[in-house]
Amino acid sequence: MRRADEAPSTGSVVERITAEVGAWICSAPLRGLVARFGGTWPDGDLTELLRFLDDFSAAHWDFRGGRERPDAREPDLDSGTVELVHAAAAALGLVRPVPPARPAYAHLVVLGGLAHACLRRVAYAAHLLNGGLGVTGEVAVLGSFRPLSDREHRMLAEAGVPGCVTEVDALDAAVRLAFGVNTPAVEDGVDAGHPHHSWSSRTYLPAGLPPVRVLAAPSSEPHRRRAHTADTQRFWAGHVRLAPDDAVLLVTAPIYVPFQHCDALRTLAVPYGCGIDTVGVDPGLVDLDRLPEPTLSPGRYLQEIRSAIRSMRALHHELTTG
Repeated sequence: MRRADEAPSTGSVVERITAEVGAWICSAPLRGLVARFGGTWPDGDLTELLRFLDDFSAAHWDFRGGRERPDAREPDLDSGTVELVHAAAAALGLVRPVPPARPAYAHLVVLGGLAHACLRRVAYAAHLLNGGLGVTGEVAVLGSFRPLSDREHRMLAEAGVPGCVTEVDALDAAVRLAFGVNTPAVEDGVDAGHPHHSWSSRTYLPAGLPPVRVLAAPSSEPHRRRAHTADTQRFWAGHVRLAPDDAVLLVTAPIYVPFQHCDALRTLAVPYGCGIDTVGVDPGLVDLDRLPEPTLSPGRYLQEIRSAIRSMRALHHELTTG
């Protein structure tokens, strides 16, 4: 499940997305993983299957325990299980990058992440645009005020991008580097004295390309947490006045495509009626060689299969109760 050409605003589209979720959830690779980790596939409808898989993956595939992704532990798996996990991840769409399905979009959205991902995803977006991908609206680079770790500071220094403090700083530096811009044409935002309440927006105008906006949103639950991807997507959609006929391309990493695609369907396609395609950065591009992707372990793949399950459960709930 990687794209939605139409908004889920009619029964037929809701049914199609539900069928796609069901096909992913009930696929042989996922069934095989559940069996490998001692689970028994239950009877029941899609709602019950999603509940079971959410609970099962929490017990067997959650290696973060509330920590950031780089701090997740790696499970000790035998060679047969490792092979099965890699095969399942590939079959479920977490490994191989695919090109954009359309020649042009209304908007291109780059999702933030760890520092290396910020540089890689922005560079890939610039690669797509310079390669002829059409964008009639804007490029939106979405991040947060999450402080960078010491590990991220070292990585940025090695890549020649010093001086960043937060994720959105890394994204802003990546835009300046990849698009050859120095000064934003428009700046806006609110410094509320706390990153959970603050927001910022910087728009650059690279020559011959669409505007590039770097955006950090406030949290929808500032007393509990920082802004997450859904907060920033909704905040951006309100700023850009997303329309029902808009086609939006999201850029992330291949391992995150299933879960972030479903999150975008829930936060953008359902309320705004737009179309969503989601693609992962192609690591084979020569211009990304200086920004190596960290090794993706079996534990990482299992963790993000769990993320996809949780995202699909939230999307299904939205479609059936919203």
